[in-house]
Amino acid sequence: MYTKAFIPYGGYYSSPFAKWQGTLANENALTLGAATFKRWLAMKGWDASVYDYTYQGQTVVQNRCFCGAPWINSLIGSDTAPGVSIMQVCTTSTTSLNMAAMGLEMGLHQAPLCFMADRMSNAPHLTWANPKGPGGQPIHEDWVMDNFAGDPIRKVSATMTAENVAKRFGFTKEQADELAICRFEQYQDALKDDRAFQKRYMFPVEIQLSRKKTITLEADEGIPPTTVEAVKAMRPVMPDGIHSSAAQTHPADGNACMLVTTKDNAKRLSADPSKTIQLLSYGFSRVELDYMPMAPVPASQMALERAGITIKDVKVIKSHNPFASNDLYFMQQMGIDMKGMNNYGCSMIWGHPQAPTVLRLAMEGIEEAVMKGGGYVLITGCAGGDMGASLVFKVS
Repeated sequence: MYTKAFIPYGGYYSSPFAKWQGTLANENALTLGAATFKRWLAMKGWDASVYDYTYQGQTVVQNRCFCGAPWINSLIGSDTAPGVSIMQVCTTSTTSLNMAAMGLEMGLHQAPLCFMADRMSNAPHLTWANPKGPGGQPIHEDWVMDNFAGDPIRKVSATMTAENVAKRFGFTKEQADELAICRFEQYQDALKDDRAFQKRYMFPVEIQLSRKKTITLEADEGIPPTTVEAVKAMRPVMPDGIHSSAAQTHPADGNACMLVTTKDNAKRLSADPSKTIQLLSYGFSRVELDYMPMAPVPASQMALERAGITIKDVKVIKSHNPFASNDLYFMQQMGIDMKGMNNYGCSMIWGHPQAPTVLRLAMEGIEEAVMKGGGYVLITGCAGGDMGASLVFKVS
């Protein structure tokens, strides 16, 4: 259990997420993320000295990303803050927040920044020299598409892991469709009153097309309208499967940041000092190979135990649910109602740019808890390699 990791209320933001090949498809995720953060700092009236270390998360290599966090810091306006780059597929945000909390606990730093930026669109095609190949033929990899198609461990796609879980536990397409419809309806709540909920944490992205022309992305892009009839009519993506395209997430582009700091500093920087946000614990897991959607359950159980609470004590639950099987299994094992988690949205609906995904979930969870008058927040999700990771926050 952590005792020294706090987040200033309002000390975070997420950009809108754009479905891949949309408005952000041609932008370097790191330079765009740095420019967005710099604008956000100016809006807050802060300068780059507000943080003293950076945990920079990405999963898809971007042009000139070799130096990672120090380059990002210089782009933002800090040539003195060090940092480290983290690449851990869907748990990149979770891992970064955990490391920031550990650093505070050990006195390594006072105000680490978690900076997440990724772009699934236009990902690189990589080649490596291979003198031993036939005729010197190089080894090649499509960074995103090849890894979506199958992991390097057993060449099993993420979709197949979801279908494996569905088959083992008897989940049906009807259940997956019902969950997809529910999650879409929950997302609509975040759009009410001119997106009042999303505006509590979302910050627009500006794309410089030329010296004189700038476009602004203010809201999520590429989420198609959904009806009950349309979802039920969709065929499963895999033969004999239960997941249609509506019952799984889509690749996306975006960025997000969160400041973690001491209790006193969080209060000083908070948009509302009466609200206290504490990061309490972290949990992790790795389950049987090829059953990735099961991993959030043991990770959540570990995080809850380390926080000294049970699932019954939790006020808000947010999950990274790339497939309906994730939530169906979590609900079954943890005794949760379908509408008892993922209010206002989740990655199944608004997309998955990898590194920033869970950081956005954390912001939504914190804001929902604030609206409910405080309480414990559980953030959980799976990741490639059949892993899971979870965090528990306390909002007072």
